[in-house]
Amino acid sequence: MSASLSGKVILCAGSATGIGAECVLRMAAEGAHLVVGDLNLDAAQSLVDKIEGLPGEGHAVQFDISDPDSVKGLVESGVRHFGGLDGMHINATDRLRNREDFDLLSTELDVFDRVLLVSLRGHLLCARAGLPEMLKRGGGSIVFTSSDSGKTPANVRMSYSIAKAGLNALMRHVAFRYGREGIRANCVSPGLVFTDAMIGNTTEEERQQLAAGVPSTRPGTPEDIAGVVAFLMSQDARYINGQAISVNGGKVMAIG
Repeated sequence: MSASLSGKVILCAGSATGIGAECVLRMAAEGAHLVVGDLNLDAAQSLVDKIEGLPGEGHAVQFDISDPDSVKGLVESGVRHFGGLDGMHINATDRLRNREDFDLLSTELDVFDRVLLVSLRGHLLCARAGLPEMLKRGGGSIVFTSSDSGKTPANVRMSYSIAKAGLNALMRHVAFRYGREGIRANCVSPGLVFTDAMIGNTTEEERQQLAAGVPSTRPGTPEDIAGVVAFLMSQDARYINGQAISVNGGKVMAIG
């Protein structure tokens, strides 16, 4: 493991569990100082405790991504604790409402509104709050967790797909508008990833059927996503800006 993120201060929003937590651990292993923000403070603190013994450091903060004042407080707490901000990984979602997200006619409007509130507007709030602090340091990297759902059609999860497509557009705006000021913005777009939550909500037969649709030797893991997020945060990715990078084992392939 390299120390390519040594000393970098990275705010991780909605990252106490799942893919976000694995990203925190990977970046801590590379020497980053992580502000771990989550609605579940106990889970965030538990993750910070796991960082002990790694080259990086952690600071847990409770916040609500749907509340502008709470998001602002998250950024301020991280800046006070570590002295600045070099990057952001914005990763939050509302898993419970995602389960109620179906098609155009059957999805309740309050479900649609909640999904966009968390998975799109909340990401915008984080970028708005953190960007000025990053500009003070001469720039940095923002990585949004999007999804291949934002690039492809589906029969279900209408609201989620719309939110992720909007998130890709938000990312491109930030990349284009602030790129000359040293800000890089990209999305990581996971495909099929076997997180603990996903495994807990599917049967072995269902998982085998899902994996059969991926032209790869195995399904994805949170570690696969973490490696790409850490890369995008590093100087090795200094010429990558405005991209929605799919990490999906070839499930969705760009043509042309």
